[in-house]
Amino acid sequence: MIRLMFALIGGVVLGGIVHLVSVLALPRIATQDAYSRLSSVTKENTVSPLPQTEPANALLPFMDPAFAMAVCRYDLAKGPIKLTVPVSQSYTSVSFYTRSDVAYYAINDRSAGRRVIELDLMTEAQHEALPEEEDVTSADRLIIDSPTATGLIVLKALAAEPGLMIQAQASLAASNCRVQTDPPAAPVKGKR
Repeated sequence: MIRLMFALIGGVVLGGIVHLVSVLALPRIATQDAYSRLSSVTKENTVSPLPQTEPANALLPFMDPAFAMAVCRYDLAKGPIKLTVPVSQSYTSVSFYTRSDVAYYAINDRSAGRRVIELDLMTEAQHEALPEEEDVTSADRLIIDSPTATGLIVLKALAAEPGLMIQAQASLAASNCRVQTDPPAAPVKGKR
């Protein structure tokens, strides 16, 4: 009886370990992650609008049909990225993901507090290489440190009504995601 109990407990513990290892390893060995799916339909370091969501054509999981969406596949090996996203009428959000689909930063229009979400995306090494400017505060310039050199930026604009979808899509189409060839410029005092 005791042997049977030990066998059952051992089987449950071994099954739990196998389950945990497989769940944690699956994202790393999956070949059709979001970055791979989008690499065939998007350009690197460019904002690319995604088609309107339907069950048959969803490029990403759990896409909401009330949102216009666009993505920017970035590669920071070529330099830091300057991202500008005009705020839509209802709601706009920007989310950052590593190459392996780990979310590491998000911002929306309400937390940005401006008509345009502007930020610089760079690696930690690129950030450390920036010259330190005493007159520039974190409120003047938003710099995001990416944990990886490649990843995805997902832009979303809410269309509160179906008739506003064209306006939400136009807002995202005006977004820009480009490699900075010069170091980020310091803003002029008193101007934003």
